[in-house]
Amino acid sequence: MTLDLSSLGPVDPDVRMAVMEEFYRMAMAKRFVSQGGIDFARNLLENAFGSAKALEILTRLQSNLQEVPFEFLKRADPAQICSFIQDEHPQTISLILAHLNPQISSVILSGLPQDIQAEVVIRIAAMDRTAPEIVREVERVLERKMASVFSQGFTFAGGVKEVAEILNRIDRNAEKAILADLEERDPELADEIARLMFTFDDLVYVEDGGIQKALREIETKDLALAMKSASEEVKDKVFKNMSERAREMIMEEIEFMGPVRMKQVEEAQQKIVSVVRRLEDAGELMVQGRGGGGTEDQMVV
Repeated sequence: MTLDLSSLGPVDPDVRMAVMEEFYRMAMAKRFVSQGGIDFARNLLENAFGSAKALEILTRLQSNLQEVPFEFLKRADPAQICSFIQDEHPQTISLILAHLNPQISSVILSGLPQDIQAEVVIRIAAMDRTAPEIVREVERVLERKMASVFSQGFTFAGGVKEVAEILNRIDRNAEKAILADLEERDPELADEIARLMFTFDDLVYVEDGGIQKALREIETKDLALAMKSASEEVKDKVFKNMSERAREMIMEEIEFMGPVRMKQVEEAQQKIVSVVRRLEDAGELMVQGRGGGGTEDQMVV
């Protein structure tokens, strides 16, 4: 937008006035809708601008007013959301998490009581289409606590892919605990989710050209930390796609950094995973297979 403004150049006075008038009409229409509803706004706009213009304004306004379910939660702090919903039924929690960005949902999921985490994951995975009256009822409950939300039509969310997206962004220990619990309760679902997830160990499945592209975007320190506890297969995969000089630099970095916390290692590995996932989404590399995933204070010598 800043680039567009900087290259806009002089604006004809008539065009400027037309834009201002249109903005004024849209702002007034939105105020009328929020105060008295569509019918109230329609009557006022027809009296002010005529039937044809009122219909045009309302049509454009209604398309702008379409809000996705739980939109207000996307601006809230995940920890706050977790405190509000953790005592709700697992089905209610799963409905909410399925409609949020996986990065937000992962934070909330990891903050839920451990005894319901797997239950919520199962329900998200089994979710498909939710009737609007159910969504509106859940929204009304949360409205009394946080904000108001308007919803129209059916909503599509959930599924096994959504679960994999959430678990890919969750704390590593929480991810392992949830998958272990799922393995006992529903082995087929656990296997399906694991196949859709990408973990650091899955670097062995990335084609060599993709590894080389990813390495260009990874800092030396992060790569050295990540390699600190990497499996021999992952090390072989990464090192064979580096120049001899770069490989020696990483080996020296690993040797001189000494003992580090496992949390630091896993954070570095997650950075690399994020780079690979972004490149894969952009179609810049291929992942030929999938796999599935210590304490934070554990030391790696």
